[in-house]
Amino acid sequence: MTINLVQGALFTVMVIRVGDTADPDFERALEEQVARSPQFFANAPVVLDLKGHLGFHRSADFVELRKMLRRFALMPVGVQNADSDQQRAAFEAGLGAFAGTPSNRRSVQAATAEPAATAPRPADPTAAKSMLITEPVRSGTQLYARGGDLIILRSVSAGAEIIADGNIHVYGTLRGRAIAGAMGDAASRIFVDRLEAELVSIAGRYLVSDSIPPEHVGQRAQIMLQEQRVVILRS
Repeated sequence: MTINLVQGALFTVMVIRVGDTADPDFERALEEQVARSPQFFANAPVVLDLKGHLGFHRSADFVELRKMLRRFALMPVGVQNADSDQQRAAFEAGLGAFAGTPSNRRSVQAATAEPAATAPRPADPTAAKSMLITEPVRSGTQLYARGGDLIILRSVSAGAEIIADGNIHVYGTLRGRAIAGAMGDAASRIFVDRLEAELVSIAGRYLVSDSIPPEHVGQRAQIMLQEQRVVILRS
């Protein structure tokens, strides 16, 4: 048997801030969120944020919540902001434990979920401040501009993922996922010549393709945060 260790990788997961799971509004909100973009959420890994939660000290609590999440095709993989008893119960239920929420991993209330990049290293001050890509970004490719901007002179295919701690510039068509401000910089922006994205995200806030206003699809656009909401402007 061969075990390969992956170091320095960046993975996209969602964080769910766990509210009162006995409250019917919790499951209803979760159902509404998933129904908006079922393909985006299908079999997506999620981390459960237990910050301030007084329950979940029994493994059975996690087993019941996992059953609920699996009904919506969500795959719980671990917990964060858990106390020692909650961590023990999570381990007994087969879940891992993550460190508390860093600036680039944003969780939201109740059953809403947002994409978050798990634990990238802090920006290296000696690293280049921007990454320039002159070739098309093919499906299945992931690019990460650590500590700066990402500039792409060609198009980004569906199924590709581009990530930057700063701004993202795409001088072509964006069909994949673009995540700017990955370390939590809410001033970051995304600039595209032609917007056909699967997902755009600024500092953890995001829009999926179904949520992008039709008038912006296929157009030149600038994407930014305003009052903690992702907005799209004609560029």
